[in-house]
Amino acid sequence: MTLQPSLNPLVVAGTSDAPHTLDVFLDYVCPFSAKISRTIDSVLKPWFDKGGKYYGKVKLIVRLQVQPWHASSTLTHEAALAVVRASPDNFWVFSRKLFDEQENFFDIPSSTLTPLQIREKLVDIADSVIQDKGKVEEFKELLKLKGSPNGGVAVTDDLKYTIKFSRQNGVHVSPTALWDGLIANEISSSWGEAEWSKFLSEKVKV
Repeated sequence: MTLQPSLNPLVVAGTSDAPHTLDVFLDYVCPFSAKISRTIDSVLKPWFDKGGKYYGKVKLIVRLQVQPWHASSTLTHEAALAVVRASPDNFWVFSRKLFDEQENFFDIPSSTLTPLQIREKLVDIADSVIQDKGKVEEFKELLKLKGSPNGGVAVTDDLKYTIKFSRQNGVHVSPTALWDGLIANEISSSWGEAEWSKFLSEKVKV
């Protein structure tokens, strides 16, 4: 599956021209998404990145899957898209850090916070992974509300793109995975090295 050019940092493993594509739809406040994100780091990235057995054959695209029944989901995904703009090399590092701290953004812990207070917590996470303080300031600017009463923030159009992409492909929950454009219902967040090894050995044809 393709990406609009501004979202190329969502390719978190492998080369962008790899013939096979694994799309993984993740929500930052979903525990099962956090689980599979750890497997991406420990199993899939070593296989898909340079030196791995599937390098040049498979790329992994993280698709941001807002789940609106979690009130803070939209805000966390806006923050990730702001990192894509301000410091693209840190997108996956930020994502993993956010997954590690996701309980702070669960429904009850965030229920007494305003959207601006939640964004401040997200700024703290960005500040912990982005070394260039100028880029942190850019990140903060991207999350400021626009002048019109209902205009969103600077990354709202990117957020709309990710939501429209999920809807047109019939993706409703996270985590969901697509292999070469088709939903692979057998893929589970509980999969470890053995399950992924079997799946890839059967699917990779190049």
